Amino acid sequence: MLDTAGVATLFADEMKTHHGKLQGKAAESQAAQHALQQAAHEITEQYEAQRKAAHALLNTWHSKANPAFEHDTDKFGRDLKVTAQASTHGAKVVGEVTDALAGRHQATGKLIDEFVAKARKIIDAGYVLARNGSPAALLMAIGDVADLAGKYLKESGGHLKNARAEMEEAARKLRALQKDLNHDGVADPGGTHRGKPGEHREHEQHKKHEAHQKHQQHHGSTHASHSRKVDEILDHAQHNLGYHEGPNNRNKWGPTGQPWCAYFATSMWRSAGVDIPKYGFTGDVYKWGQRHHLAYDRAALAHNARPGDTILFGDGPSWGESHHIGIIEKVEGNKITTIEGNANDQVERLTYTLPRDLHKFYGGVHPQ
Repeated sequence: MLDTAGVATLFADEMKTHHGKLQGKAAESQAAQHALQQAAHEITEQYEAQRKAAHALLNTWHSKANPAFEHDTDKFGRDLKVTAQASTHGAKVVGEVTDALAGRHQATGKLIDEFVAKARKIIDAGYVLARNGSPAALLMAIGDVADLAGKYLKESGGHLKNARAEMEEAARKLRALQKDLNHDGVADPGGTHRGKPGEHREHEQHKKHEAHQKHQQHHGSTHASHSRKVDEILDHAQHNLGYHEGPNNRNKWGPTGQPWCAYFATSMWRSAGVDIPKYGFTGDVYKWGQRHHLAYDRAALAHNARPGDTILFGDGPSWGESHHIGIIEKVEGNKITTIEGNANDQVERLTYTLPRDLHKFYGGVHPQ
């Protein structure tokens, strides 16, 4: 008696390989999600403990160093909070891909069961015909099963291919989160200056002095070179006015399926020679500006905003706070006109009035 079930199952070996890979990836993703959730919980607890300890110490210790200590303590608390938020967001990102992988693993398992059932029927029918005097019928049945396996294999392979794409997208989001952690002073303590209280104040004053010098240079001896760069930024941005995205956020500056306002803004800068990465997250542009002493906050926006700058929308550069970005085209009195990518699904010119619209922004960045 021919083992038709065994023969049918042999044709499903590669599909089973796809099924096993999806199972392994789903398990790894689930473990990563759990680790991120645990990290967020533990960091949040540390944040609360640090805040309470600092508060108790400041209430009992009176010294000239108190203001500097309180400043550093508050900053460390904010750094912890950013790290916890990033871990929570990371867990959400990984959770989404875990669910997707689990769904694809389940769908591939159903494909295997469905294929084996159909293949077994085809082989059974061929075997019966072969026993009744048509020996070629069994060979023809095996050929039909091979063709059927090709169709099912293509579908299970599609699940594996899409799973890889989903994992790559999740990895991109996690790399963007990692940038927050690399500069928060907690995940990367070496990136944060922690010295004596007076040293912190001197460091801040030094940074302000450097920023002031750059501001003076912009309006002095280097004005011509900056003007040429700004002209090129605005020329490229104006040239793209009216460009409309395609389905699923398809655009010519960033990946399909992703918001593209930051990709547009940094592409306009890069096209004019500004040495900035092609960022996909708006907050990264502001952090780049901070590192190069080119950023200014909401309080300084009315005084510092000028054509060619990027202007940041939201409450801050962290995930969940930074929402949008535009390029300043002109500043006329208390009105700021911008050119923004992904504004109403297109490149659009918009005008804002200060101080009425000041709450919409958290700062801006000069091009280098």
